[in-house]
Amino acid sequence: MLERIEIGSSPPAEDCAQVGSEDYVVRARRECRAYIGQLRRALRPEPDGVRLAIQSNPHDFGTYLSVVCHYDPGVAAAIDYAFRCESDGPQEWDDAARAELNLNPGSRPDSERS
Repeated sequence: MLERIEIGSSPPAEDCAQVGSEDYVVRARRECRAYIGQLRRALRPEPDGVRLAIQSNPHDFGTYLSVVCHYDPGVAAAIDYAFRCESDGPQEWDDAARAELNLNPGSRPDSERS
């Protein structure tokens, strides 16, 4: 049976779409896809026994989306990758993610612009 680690919906130093905001699901899904792509660029694609995915989670203000790392606890490389996603993942959007999210350097995500 696979275990999982919740990674978050965006790099920790970045703003992200807020539950309950207009078009939250669309924006959050875009951010999660960009984050998965960035994790793969930063840490390499998942090894056997690992799958990065977007997960829906219940919250008092509605459902929120986050990136999770499903991993096989019987595969050492899978365990290592999963914990690297959590500890060594990017802190900010890289250029490719910024382009995917239509961000300029130093700007906030589309989801947080007024």
